[in-house]
Amino acid sequence: MIPLPGNSEILPDAESVARAAADRLVALCAAAPDRPIAICLSGGSTPKRLYALLAGPDYRDALPWARLHWFFGDDRHVPWDDAASNVRMAREAFAAAPIPVENLHGIPTDGTLEADAAAYAKALKDFYGADRLDPDRPLFDLVLLGLGEDGHTASLFPGKPALDETTAWVAPAPEAGLAPFVPRITLTFPALASARSILFLATGEAKRVPLERRAGGEALPAFHVTGPVTWLVDRAAAGL
Repeated sequence: MIPLPGNSEILPDAESVARAAADRLVALCAAAPDRPIAICLSGGSTPKRLYALLAGPDYRDALPWARLHWFFGDDRHVPWDDAASNVRMAREAFAAAPIPVENLHGIPTDGTLEADAAAYAKALKDFYGADRLDPDRPLFDLVLLGLGEDGHTASLFPGKPALDETTAWVAPAPEAGLAPFVPRITLTFPALASARSILFLATGEAKRVPLERRAGGEALPAFHVTGPVTWLVDRAAAGL
């Protein structure tokens, strides 16, 4: 078995990881009954399964949909109806969920990369009600993140300038680190860390590679996310 990051939970398979994440969201909502709840979404196959579960019969009635606001950790700079768009993926996975239209906050993609990054930062700040993050008042209740085979998370790729951003909440990522090689917009480490809970979902044998590289001492972007991080890892990713 690969030495895993601290606060890791090993689960049998991707379905179990998705259900564990869904259970945590239900518990989070129950613990905050009287206010809006902000969730930061991730792309990828396991998160997609999670979103479909939340919209399905096992979880739909347990969630206060009118109070849930869904944001995105990153997206490709393509139209929202493009097959590569995280907004399209989320909309399709959440198709059966009663999400108010105004509660799904997609990253704009109809202007320049820099202008759309700035517009998304403004949308986050308007929702948060301040221009600076307060350590005692997180931006998100829950941040969902994945682990790329190259060790990236969101669109924070190894060796790219966005890794060094310490003040901006959102950054353009004009050069993706892997296919499809289209520009992206990503939240930065400070924005991702401003959360009550951060869940990394790592499933499948391909995710074993970055976990092994971390265990070997490599400083990969995903493992630089700070805050209340929990890893939900299936047996295949853990090398079991």
